[in-house]
Amino acid sequence: MSLTTIQLKTPYLIFLGDVDNFVFAKTGAGIVQWCPELVKGQLRFAGNNLSLNVPDMTVQEAAKAGAKSLVLGVAPIGGQIKDHWLRIFEEALALGMDLVSGLHYRLERFPSLVATAKTSGAQLINVRTPAPSFSVGTGKKRLGKRLLTVGTDCAVGKKYTALAMTQALKEQGINTTFRATGQTGIMIAGSGIPIDAVITDFVSGAAEALSPDNDSSHWDVIEGQGSILHPGYAAVSLGLLHGSQPDAFVVCHEPTRLTMEGFPNTATPNIAQCIEYTLLNGRIINPNIRCIGMSVNTARLPEAEQLPYLSRLSQEFDLPCVDPMLTGCDDLVAKLMQSSK
Repeated sequence: MSLTTIQLKTPYLIFLGDVDNFVFAKTGAGIVQWCPELVKGQLRFAGNNLSLNVPDMTVQEAAKAGAKSLVLGVAPIGGQIKDHWLRIFEEALALGMDLVSGLHYRLERFPSLVATAKTSGAQLINVRTPAPSFSVGTGKKRLGKRLLTVGTDCAVGKKYTALAMTQALKEQGINTTFRATGQTGIMIAGSGIPIDAVITDFVSGAAEALSPDNDSSHWDVIEGQGSILHPGYAAVSLGLLHGSQPDAFVVCHEPTRLTMEGFPNTATPNIAQCIEYTLLNGRIINPNIRCIGMSVNTARLPEAEQLPYLSRLSQEFDLPCVDPMLTGCDDLVAKLMQSSK
């Protein structure tokens, strides 16, 4: 089995701790956005003003309310677990709550968590665990159709856009599957491949396994990772692009970000550069790859500027430009269907 498949006990308490940057709390935010019915509340340390707009709870309060899993809703750079978080994790495990992590650091690295889980019978669940092995990518043409979300940076809406596109395509009766490539997507979909945990040589092969042959009219919507122009994560993005072999892609962007998040010395690429490099590299595997539009996270723009900004970009590139949370993705779906004829 090439996919990482999980079945988590619900409902969840989302752990934020002292992470106060929304970008690094995208796991919790994604679960709250797409699975709100599964969330009892959030746990954040005193003084942390970041909120997912769900009730604040202690571990004890959440357990009394019926929470079955403490989910790490944070993904800081490097994926490390801080020592001062462990007390909270131990408390949750002692009360029988499973501990769910999407970070690179495996929970079993901490003897106190292993011992507490063993005593209570709770589980330590590492979502970022790929299959033991994948083949090297082949580049062979596969049946079916594929759309990949790409970005000018990390955390610009690739997952949200892929989920919203999947929803919009299904609403129009189009046979579609969301293919998760990150820990949050896997938690939402229940399966996928944590692509950035795969050994680099096998990333494209893993992407091929994620999106195998399918019916000729079927669309796989593949969640993108990182950016092909990113100084730290481009290797993952390029391997995912080659292995996904997309027929179409959507560029995701955050317009107020001048430098890459967490990389203050690296300017954020613009949309034109992202399109250019995605086409250049994507044509190696699929000569017919095409950009069908843009998806912009306008949340940080003043409300009065959001729709005009989308309109200006659409005119500039002569392509649909949406914000999935503001306008939906119907314009992108229409362009995708038009260009697929």
